[in-house]
Amino acid sequence: MPWNFNDLPVIWEHAVDSRPYVAKAVSWALRQIGKRNRALNRAAIAGSQEIQALHNQAARWVASDVQRELLSPAVLMKLAK
Repeated sequence: MPWNFNDLPVIWEHAVDSRPYVAKAVSWALRQIGKRNRALNRAAIAGSQEIQALHNQAARWVASDVQRELLSPAVLMKLAK
């Protein structure tokens, strides 16, 4: 069964939290998940796009931070190996 972004309710719950360390922790967690393999990378990017759609300033920051790293050429090259 493929990994589902909804399996991590903590990410959803705290993605809209405006406290700086909470937003950084959510971003860090998603970025680390997305660097494990190509399937998880796609799932983390899709999840960040869903977070971005929440129309919350903290959520937009989390989503852009995750997408910036997971779509970077360095990460994509590492996952292509």
